[in-house]
Amino acid sequence: MSFFTFLRDNLRWLGAGLLLTFFSSFGQTYFISLVAGDLRAEFGLSHGAFGGLYMAATLCSALSLTFVGKVVDTFPLALVAGGVVAGLALFTAGMASVSSVAMLFVVLYGLRLFGQGMMTHVAMTAMGRWYDAQRGRAVSIASLGIQCGEASLPLVFVTLAALLGWRGTWWLGVAVLVLVALPALLLLLKVERVPRGTIHTDERPVAQRQWTRAEVLRDPAYWIISAGTLAPPFIGTTIFFHQVYLVELRGWSMELFASAFMAMSAMTISCALLAGYLVDKVTALRLLPTFLLPLGLACVLLGSVTHPFAAFGFMALLGISYGFSSTLFGALWPEIYGAQHLGSIRSVTVAMMVFASALGPGLTGYLIDAGVPYSLQVYAMALYCLLAALALTLVSRHVRQRQAEGSVARDPASG
Repeated sequence: MSFFTFLRDNLRWLGAGLLLTFFSSFGQTYFISLVAGDLRAEFGLSHGAFGGLYMAATLCSALSLTFVGKVVDTFPLALVAGGVVAGLALFTAGMASVSSVAMLFVVLYGLRLFGQGMMTHVAMTAMGRWYDAQRGRAVSIASLGIQCGEASLPLVFVTLAALLGWRGTWWLGVAVLVLVALPALLLLLKVERVPRGTIHTDERPVAQRQWTRAEVLRDPAYWIISAGTLAPPFIGTTIFFHQVYLVELRGWSMELFASAFMAMSAMTISCALLAGYLVDKVTALRLLPTFLLPLGLACVLLGSVTHPFAAFGFMALLGISYGFSSTLFGALWPEIYGAQHLGSIRSVTVAMMVFASALGPGLTGYLIDAGVPYSLQVYAMALYCLLAALALTLVSRHVRQRQAEGSVARDPASG
């Protein structure tokens, strides 16, 4: 099946996945951090205090996600998606009207749970469950919503905030969620997709074992792979959350850094589509060891170069890793563990990624307050990427060998 035929035949479901990931932007760090300076000034918070508050709220959302995320295994997807969008709209309204530090904590918790957490969780669980032979392409297309948001919304927000104020712009976001996102998603998801196109190749055994969440959590390979998945959300969230500090430190402008998001998004979109094609050809497991290398190089560049070019170079390299990781981790878990319990398995994985995105801003905020050089922090991130890539190389070989042995054991002709 050609790419355009696949796109035409599945436009309804792919469009729903893309919309879910796009509107998750309201709970993503890069979007929330656009008002970090306003919130710190209004409530008298230091970098460390605001980072700690953000970290605590995100950690609570990650804990909640391990329980809430299982609903996609139980209830119709349209019902779950509608509830998530409604919840996100409620907390978006909360950000527009936030009046105290306590209320800010609750609002950040809700935005992170319903935005970054559940919106992307519902989208990627659906793609992993609905598709098999074309799973890589489906995940890569659905994940484009995140990149479209990153490419457009920072500049849109900065422009509108100059006209409406930051609170007025958040109120406009509420209207968009209620009047655009919710009706569109309910219409697209009115028809449930029946999975078809099962893979029958030597790379992916026909009789795949369906792991339960308890079995997955006892698998050492899962934790090693998860350690690798934590690098992009930790590093990306950390840089974006403290982008105002970074811009001041480097002598750049906010407009320059906001425009660099377009470079990241262009690379992310290109690499997500490329990764979707490669996943369907060679499997996600074979691609696993490579996706952190551009991210490590991006950190070295950001830590060592102060020229404005570094902002675009960092964003472009980050976009490569983001593009591959967004596709890989939508396709990898059903490839390794099956799709039957995918919602509950992914809820733990997404919770850990949310945890990593919480840890970064809080930890680096306190390090900034303590006077630890920012470049040193970024170099440490680069080292983590290198070590994680080495570990993923070993675990990829181990899991592929395990799958091959399991396939032989399940083959009736082998016994």
